[in-house]
Amino acid sequence: MARLDSFLKLGMAQGCSDVHLAVGIPPMLRMFGELMPIKFRDLSDSELETYIYEVLTPKQKEWFDGGQDLDFSYVSEDGGRFRANIYRKETGLGATFRNIPGDIPALEKLGLPEVVTKLCDYHQGMVLVTGSTGTGKSTTLASMIDFINTTRAVNIISLEDPIEFVHRSKKSQVIQREVGTHVPSFAEGVRAAMREDPDVILVGELRDEETISMAMTAAETGHLVLGTLHTTSAVKTLDRVVDALPSDEREQTKSFLSQSLIAVLSQFLIRTPDGRGRKAIVESLVMTKAIAKLIMTDQTHQIPAQLQTGRDKGMQLLDQALLLAIQAKEIDPDDAYNYAVDKKQFQRFVTDTSILPKIDLADS
Repeated sequence: MARLDSFLKLGMAQGCSDVHLAVGIPPMLRMFGELMPIKFRDLSDSELETYIYEVLTPKQKEWFDGGQDLDFSYVSEDGGRFRANIYRKETGLGATFRNIPGDIPALEKLGLPEVVTKLCDYHQGMVLVTGSTGTGKSTTLASMIDFINTTRAVNIISLEDPIEFVHRSKKSQVIQREVGTHVPSFAEGVRAAMREDPDVILVGELRDEETISMAMTAAETGHLVLGTLHTTSAVKTLDRVVDALPSDEREQTKSFLSQSLIAVLSQFLIRTPDGRGRKAIVESLVMTKAIAKLIMTDQTHQIPAQLQTGRDKGMQLLDQALLLAIQAKEIDPDDAYNYAVDKKQFQRFVTDTSILPKIDLADS
C-alpha cells in the first residue's frame, strides 16, 4: 500500500471532503468546510516527495518535474477514488486529494430545486452550473448525467479534467474522455465530440475563450451542453461569458445567451445546523423573454428582479434560497449570513453576534 493511502483512508473514515498535504505542517482534513490537522508530525519536503512520487506514473513524473502542476484521478489500494492536484510552492511540495464518492448521488437526494430535474429533459441549448471551488458543481453535473443516462436513450460525451465519477452506460451510452489523456484540451474535446454523434456534451470547465466558443457552437447546433464556470451568481455568469469573447463578437454572444442559454445554477454549500454536514443552496436563472431582452439591451443589472419574482418558473435569488433553508432549519444561520448578499435581512437569525458589524458609538 502506498504510504499516502493511510492518510486518505483516515480521511474517508472521518467523512472529510479533502486531504491536504504540504511541507512544514501536518496533514490536514477538510471536515464540513473547515480544515482540521491530523495528529502527525510536520511533513518535510523529502518525506512528502517520497509519498507523492510513489503513486505517480513515469509520464506524470516527467510532466511535474518539468515545472507543471499535475491534475489526475487516483484510486487508493482500498478502492477510494480521489481527484488529485500536485503543485510546488515557496516552502516545497503540496498536494490536495478530493474524495469522490463511489456511488453517484441520485438527483432527488441532493436537495436541489425541482427545476434542475426538468433541465435534464432538454434536447438542445446550454445549462451552466457555477460556483467557486468545492461547492459541489461536479456532483450536481454527475447526478444530472446519471438522470439522463437512466431516463433517456442518448449518446452522452463527458469531457473532464480529470475524470471523477465513473458512469456505466444504462439507457444511454456514456463516453468519458479525460483532458490530457484522451484529448489535448476541452476545446479540442468539444470539437472532436461534434464528430461523434453526440446528443449531450458535458464540458467540465469552460476555462477559456476557445472552449466557450466551441461549447456555444455545440449548443446552437442541436445538442444539450452542460458546463461549469467559476462564477458566484447568475448575473456574473452572463457577464463572464460576454467578456470572455472578443469585443467584436459581443452582439453575437449576447444573441447566443438570449436564444440558446437554458439556465444558470449558481451553487453554494452551507453548513447544516449541527455542523456535521453541508447543504447545497442554489441561485437559479431560467431563460425567459424578459431576461433575454435585458441581456440584449445590456441591462443585466436588472435581472435579479426577474429572479426574485420568477419562482413559478423555477427561479430564485441566493438570498431567497438561504431564507427558505433557514426557516426549514436546514442550514446554520450564521453560515448563511456569511454568504448572504443583503446581510441586513439575515441579522435577526444570527446566533454568534461577533460576526455582525460593529457599531462605533463615537460616530453616533
